[in-house]
Amino acid sequence: MNFEENIKINNIELPKAADPVGSYVATKEVGKLLYISGQISIDANGNLIKGKLGKDLKTSQGYDAAIRCALSIVAQVKKHLDNDLSKVKSCVKLTGFVNSTDEFTEQPKVINGASDTIAKIFGDKGMHTRAAVSSNSLPLGVAVEVDAIFELN
Repeated sequence: MNFEENIKINNIELPKAADPVGSYVATKEVGKLLYISGQISIDANGNLIKGKLGKDLKTSQGYDAAIRCALSIVAQVKKHLDNDLSKVKSCVKLTGFVNSTDEFTEQPKVINGASDTIAKIFGDKGMHTRAAVSSNSLPLGVAVEVDAIFELN
């Protein structure tokens, strides 16, 4: 089964890959590695998913926000590869940042939303290394941001 079939079977709708809003690029290919800049939590309607885990949002809401980050990551990969996800060999690493209180300790559970989504789309080739990091603030007050590294064929 290919990656596009996985997207269809799982009724996944990828968002439009957003252009950068600062002095950086959304993607950068170096050798056979494709780096994806941090994608922030934006819902299906284009609204920012804002808030602090442990105060404004529950772990399950953070998980859903991380799913949205992963979908944006895949949209960026697809855009960079001229809509050809078959050029992806594997997902190497995700780094997830969670806007959370000092007491909140479920960052890994939140970032599982991104990890589960990447695995759902890429299967075994989506299994990756990962970091789930707490942050006292994220750009625009969003709840979650995730960046990624992919290996290309």
